[in-house]
Amino acid sequence: MSVGMAAPLAPYSCDPALSRGRRFDEPPSLRRSPFRRDCDRVIHSTAFRRLKHKTQVFVFHEGDHYRTRLTHTLEVAQIARALARQLGLDEDLTETLALAHDLGHPPFGHAGERALDECLRDHGGFDHNAQSLRVVTLLERRYPQFDGLNLTWEALEGIVKHNGPLIDRDGAAVARYRDHGVPAAITDYVAFHDLELWSYASLEAQVAAIADDIAYDAHDIDDGLRAGLFAVDDLNAITLIADINAVITARYPRLDEARRGAELVRELISYLIEDVFSETSRRLAEARPQSGAAIRDHAGALVAFSPDAVAAEAEIKRFLWHRMYRHDRVMAVMRDAEQVVRDLFARYQAAPEDLPPGWAADAVEGGAAAQARRIGDFIAGMTDRYAIVEHRRLFDSTPDLR
Repeated sequence: MSVGMAAPLAPYSCDPALSRGRRFDEPPSLRRSPFRRDCDRVIHSTAFRRLKHKTQVFVFHEGDHYRTRLTHTLEVAQIARALARQLGLDEDLTETLALAHDLGHPPFGHAGERALDECLRDHGGFDHNAQSLRVVTLLERRYPQFDGLNLTWEALEGIVKHNGPLIDRDGAAVARYRDHGVPAAITDYVAFHDLELWSYASLEAQVAAIADDIAYDAHDIDDGLRAGLFAVDDLNAITLIADINAVITARYPRLDEARRGAELVRELISYLIEDVFSETSRRLAEARPQSGAAIRDHAGALVAFSPDAVAAEAEIKRFLWHRMYRHDRVMAVMRDAEQVVRDLFARYQAAPEDLPPGWAADAVEGGAAAQARRIGDFIAGMTDRYAIVEHRRLFDSTPDLR
């Protein structure tokens, strides 16, 4: 098979003809598979469009060439489709999960998430993964018969479980939810539409998750270089990147800094994709799953980096943590962004009439917890730009966020 050509669908892929269906029955499409319809619905959703003005690392107005949540999402989808094609998986479901994975992110990236989590601490906190489920099952209002997008069971499962099981078979929360429990937005939903939180998700979901890691590693390096937070040679502190840079220098000894950085990012993405394909192929050969159910019943993730790549990725993340995410310039903006979110939340709690009419009516019903959650939904849906505009409308002084 030529490189880049689609492999026949593997027996352990998600077969759209065998989908568990949608919560609300709909007539099938004559021309599109259930997973293709899922993908199209995500692309046409309001929440997806808003990603273009939501922070990745740099607030949207800091420069036109930095990644936003939307451009990050598109890069994740491209990497995920490439892996799905090589592994014989359903590309439509993989793309759906890649495109939907950040729909629940609030404005200002992880800073906004920290602030909302603090504001909602007495009401279950805030988790962007749970909020993504809330967006596609409740908050999108586009169809006459139901709230949300009415995605297939496989798509909802993948959105919730792309990083692995949330509970064990006895119902105890695991992994990132061990200390504080599974968010109420998820437990409330699975009470009437079971997503089997104890099992691993499909290989398509696992591919979307690891594509997110690859995209993060590569484009945060690219954006950090563009912002001048570090230089290409500074990255030689990372063993894998030092090796890649040595090859680039030998091949192109007179390459300018900008092209060296671009070539480094390209080679890094290629290395990580190939590593995931090789390691996943090895694990699949050992496990020999013959169905999607076998993937869900397996004791661990089957889509993974090799041990060498795990170590390299950890080095990359340590470098970026210290040289980018905790850089004084970035932290100053993020502190101000967190304050914008906290200010808005407090204002809407004290004066729900300051919300838009439909939201204001909802925010005064159902008691304190329901009111706080509704305000959280409203703020989580904001773009960076709208959050700044709202803050300026409601307060005398608004941080510049630069």
